Amino acid sequence: MTLDRIVLCTRNPGKVTELRAFLNEEVEVLSLDDVGIVEELPEEGDTFCENALQKARHVAQKCGFPCLADDSGLEVVALNGAPGVRSARYAGSAGDQAANMDKLLAAMHGMSDRRARFVAVIALVEGDAAHVFEGTVEGSITTELRGVAGFGYDPVFVPAGDTRTYAEMTTSDKQRTSHRAKAMEQVVAWLRSR
Repeated sequence: MTLDRIVLCTRNPGKVTELRAFLNEEVEVLSLDDVGIVEELPEEGDTFCENALQKARHVAQKCGFPCLADDSGLEVVALNGAPGVRSARYAGSAGDQAANMDKLLAAMHGMSDRRARFVAVIALVEGDAAHVFEGTVEGSITTELRGVAGFGYDPVFVPAGDTRTYAEMTTSDKQRTSHRAKAMEQVVAWLRSR
């Protein structure tokens, strides 16, 4: 692994914790605050990949360090893939997790098909080079909030093969199956192969 430091392009403390757990032993992990970036990052793409690349390129251009950005979300089969790329803004305001889950549960009220999947796309931008890694996890949506851990849609998502929501799991249990963990495992493997 030849990178000695990398900037995580997120203000979401849950994502920072998850991503640092994969990198902090081998790479110095810098936050947006560490490199003096205070503005909101652009997310104008129509796909998770476009958004992840846009954020990583924006920060890399400003700070000059290699940057790691993710875009992730929940795709629900019965809602034709919604909330999808708009997962963080599903109920309107970015970051209103409770409103997003309330809207999702209301939209799915009475539906028997509760299949869903979490998708995470992580972009690594280093100079002019860009690399993209994707992780997914299949599961289903509950009919009510369960658990207090995690963030985002964790209290309503049960990964396939389990009975607990991500919000009912320990961090280490979640990381064994999460979409972000799957994408980060690919990032770390790629970095180690260099």
